[in-house]
Amino acid sequence: MRPQSLARVLVLSSVVTTFGPGGLVGPCVNSASAQEARKEELRQQELLKDFIHYIKIDRADLAKAAGDELLGLGLSGPTFVDLVESSSEGDRFNDAAPKGMRMGSLESTAAELMKLYERGLLERARLADEISKSIQMLTGSARAKILARERLLTAGEYAMPQLLDALLDRSNPALQAESARVIVDLGRQAIIPLVTALPGLDAGGQERVVDVIGLIDYRTSLPFLYDLAASTANPSVKAASERAIARLKGEQGADPAGAYAALADAYYQERSELTSFPNEDVQLLWSFDPGVGLVMTGIATPVFHEAMAMRLAERSLSLRPSNPDAVALWVASNFSREIDSPEGYTNPAYGAGRREAMYYAVAAGADIGQRVLARAIDARDTPLARLAIASIERTAGGDTLWSGQGPRKPLLEALTYPNRRVQYEAALALAAAQPTSGFAGSERVVPILGGAIREASRQFAVVLVSDSEQYPRIREMLEKMGYEVAPGARSLAEAEGSIADASAVDLIVTWLNPESTRLAISDARGSAKLLATPILAFSASQGLDSLNAEFARDVTIAVRSEQIGDTAIVNTINGLVESALGGPISAGEAESYSTRSIAALRDLAVARNPVFDVGDATTPLAQALMASTGAMQLGLAEVLARTDRPAAQSALFDASVAASGAQRIALMGKSADSARRFGNRLEDRQVARVLQFARSASGEEATAAAALMGALGIRNEDLVPLLLGE
Repeated sequence: MRPQSLARVLVLSSVVTTFGPGGLVGPCVNSASAQEARKEELRQQELLKDFIHYIKIDRADLAKAAGDELLGLGLSGPTFVDLVESSSEGDRFNDAAPKGMRMGSLESTAAELMKLYERGLLERARLADEISKSIQMLTGSARAKILARERLLTAGEYAMPQLLDALLDRSNPALQAESARVIVDLGRQAIIPLVTALPGLDAGGQERVVDVIGLIDYRTSLPFLYDLAASTANPSVKAASERAIARLKGEQGADPAGAYAALADAYYQERSELTSFPNEDVQLLWSFDPGVGLVMTGIATPVFHEAMAMRLAERSLSLRPSNPDAVALWVASNFSREIDSPEGYTNPAYGAGRREAMYYAVAAGADIGQRVLARAIDARDTPLARLAIASIERTAGGDTLWSGQGPRKPLLEALTYPNRRVQYEAALALAAAQPTSGFAGSERVVPILGGAIREASRQFAVVLVSDSEQYPRIREMLEKMGYEVAPGARSLAEAEGSIADASAVDLIVTWLNPESTRLAISDARGSAKLLATPILAFSASQGLDSLNAEFARDVTIAVRSEQIGDTAIVNTINGLVESALGGPISAGEAESYSTRSIAALRDLAVARNPVFDVGDATTPLAQALMASTGAMQLGLAEVLARTDRPAAQSALFDASVAASGAQRIALMGKSADSARRFGNRLEDRQVARVLQFARSASGEEATAAAALMGALGIRNEDLVPLLLGE
């Protein structure tokens, strides 16, 4: 092993817990005297023995008291492991703790102590000096070898820098052989460190490593083996690569660029076999420096897969730059990196010199944007879909917006995506293009824009309950959060009418047995209207673990115990809607969507667009006109004044009657604009009211009413009395 191997292993505070106060030496360092330290050590041992003893004699109450006091000491994981081992209580503790977890009131205490012990074993095993000791023990006695292998397998991927050093140490063939066996037993956790090292090794090292890779029965290594076989000039390395490919049942002479792209896509999909530590906050990124060796860097789990997808897509593109799908995968991964990054997080995989993700997306062009949008729709990834649409809108022109990719037209698919934001933004992008010839789906655009004016801030929830007593509690909670709630139902089939009447469903809450919960989720994901709707599923304790395991990777689904309180439920809903949809549409967002939609409809009306008939939005425009005031109302009036529908002109006049002062004068002017363009569309009662205004009003209001009379083409017999002052 090279002496520098320990120095170059990065051990981050977020990766391996270091010892602090109360740690390995905490009691000794912080105590006033060695005597007090010894006294504290004996106290800890007594508490541990009491915890174990009282479990053995079925005294859960006394065991809980001892266990809680032990937890209250705040011992680190490795310190607790040392306590268990130094008191010779290891076997008894491992027998007692699981029993305690089945003893009702003792369950949580026993579980916490067991977690502390297991975490301590893991943290200690990952320490660089512990790994070094274990590797040296591989050439010791039979018992030492067994113990060393156990510890190294526990350390897992964290042991790879030093294991690789041992594997390449030609001066110690016995250690090479033992290290190779451990690496093979590590399986998939060994692959990425090994293939990362390959390009930086000499030919002998490459051959040695490739032979070991071929013994690890995971095909993750194939892209790297294809790459090495195609690029090496060394016959021995090429032969070793081909042997490994054959062992792994790969395809000789396969295209490395395509294989890298496929693996990048698997990382993007966050396949479980590509995640070394699925229940941990940190994963490992690898680099290799020929002068130093393997270097590990901790990266937050939420952005790990995106980092790997981008890295592999980059290698694919370096081999075949012409692959648009690989570019789209890189852009999608980069967007997802921004979406998933914890607030304030500095991503070690994304260089400081790189720009924001949107920069690269718009530089890639509209075709790539459409491909990213297609990926988002398929994955039900609402935040990604919105970013993709934003990039398309900034780069596409003319029919590139709706022409799509061959038979697939992602932007048009977005018009029916089950999320209001995505629908609104797709419709706005299409309206801004001002198409001159029709296309499939064009009839959806104007109604969506009309809906955005009135319904953007609306939130609609469906509640499925087997126990009707739970429905009032859930409904009251949701209504306080601003949701409209459908009548309670036992299944989606029962709620079909309510779902059909809603423009979109923003949340589904289920309080069912596990089997009915699975069926409800399956039905929702099979519905075009509900496939991206967030689902909060409550479960009794007997089904909680299985449902959690089944849906843990789906950010649109949250499974919670029936026992959680109201505050926790509200927090869960807020978090779920935030991660799945980007949160509820705020009042500010709703106003923005409304304003943008009115402007888009006005532009279409002014241009007399031959594809989008603004008249299809007459009803929501008219409703919004009566409910609004000020500049917003005048903006709506401008659109309606250019809409060739009787209801549009009628709504304009009714709004002017309801208004007063300058607003009434302005609205009468819009009514006159409509009449000049399309003739008299008012009802007889409204015409009579116009005459009344013209006779009774004064000043500018009277003149505005008179102008409306003229535009309407009032009959002479109705006009003469006005002229004669009668």
